[in-house]
Amino acid sequence: MQDPQPDFRPEPGSAEILAPGLRRILAPNPSPMTFRGTNTYLLGDTDLAIIDPGPSDQQHLEAILEAVTGAQVSAILVTHAHVDHSPLARPLAHAVNAPVYAFSDAKGGRSAVMRDLAKSGLLDGGEGVDEEFHPDICLADGDAVHGIDWTLRAIHTPGHFGNHLSFAWDDVLFCGDLVMGWSSSLVSPPDGDLTDFMASCRRLQTETWSVFHAGHGAPITAPHARLEWLIAHRLSREAAVLDALKDGPATCAALAARIYSDTPAALLPAATRNVLAHLIDLHGKNTVAPTGALSAQTVFALT
Repeated sequence: MQDPQPDFRPEPGSAEILAPGLRRILAPNPSPMTFRGTNTYLLGDTDLAIIDPGPSDQQHLEAILEAVTGAQVSAILVTHAHVDHSPLARPLAHAVNAPVYAFSDAKGGRSAVMRDLAKSGLLDGGEGVDEEFHPDICLADGDAVHGIDWTLRAIHTPGHFGNHLSFAWDDVLFCGDLVMGWSSSLVSPPDGDLTDFMASCRRLQTETWSVFHAGHGAPITAPHARLEWLIAHRLSREAAVLDALKDGPATCAALAARIYSDTPAALLPAATRNVLAHLIDLHGKNTVAPTGALSAQTVFALT
């Protein structure tokens, strides 16, 4: 598989300057889901905001604390409660005596459909949920967090995850896993919701941005073009699902095997969850119908 960002190879643990007052530390957790690893951002000079502390990793905690030396930390902000983003928040908070901000715990922000799916026993689909995550301070859409020389505006951007927040720093956006430059974002029910994902992407299109700093991968320097690509990509997948269903009712696994024919076997379960996300979204539009209760094994048909 071709490397989507061959020039993006930061050294894990090294605090790299991205812009005046902004540094990035790469966590040492590369994988098919996390690319090179999780990006932790440090905003500010003497008064810091730390965005997405990352996975439970002592080496990464020590790298963050080394980068913090000589400054105070006013806020630890978490985009969402996947295990590659939030678990280090609590140990870091204890180490630097700062509060943890997020939208909610791991179950917040889900639509009624996704809450029902979770109750039925459908579990997370690949990236792992930090079930123990609880912020000290919950941020609503539009809330601001201030430091001496920075202000971050919280934007609730569910889709990849129900409690997903993006953080706006003027025209710069820390977009978590909603938008990435190296891959399309995973949308895996019940934590991911394609209806919400499309709405979040379209909402971001209504503002002017200079750059997106994502949870994984290199900075996105043409954010509006990337949003257009993500929306078009999802619409093309929707068309592929509908076209495949013309041959008759099928499960999301059967559809994924046909639609994602070039996908490595290790990533096919994630692709299957993406198809399920599309089927649930299409069901909400009354375009397809399940033959039973919604689940990962349900057979869907065109209406």
